[in-house]
Amino acid sequence: MSAQMARLAHLAADAAVDKKAGNVVILDIRELSIIADYFVICSGQSRTQVQAIADHVREKMEEHGALVRGVEGRDEARWILLDFGDVVVHVFREEEREFYHLERLWGDAPVVSQSS
Repeated sequence: MSAQMARLAHLAADAAVDKKAGNVVILDIRELSIIADYFVICSGQSRTQVQAIADHVREKMEEHGALVRGVEGRDEARWILLDFGDVVVHVFREEEREFYHLERLWGDAPVVSQSS
């Protein structure tokens, strides 16, 4: 199952890159938390781009059978969270990402993949 979750995390990251998301990072949090196996974290420059990234990630994940269990923050689009169970995607506006800095909060998590 973990290999499948890793593939889904990479699929989500690739979908974010398709919409020009910045600084896409996949964190492996399996050893640190029971809430998920992977966090995918990325940034957009505007409300519209953040929504477009989140919508595209959701569409691509659902095409591969991963149904979203919950979505938070889509209307405001400062930080959209897409919960796919063992893969959780965080799409931030750049200033929100700098403020919350999840990579620092989950600093013990191995970085599986990173793109600028």
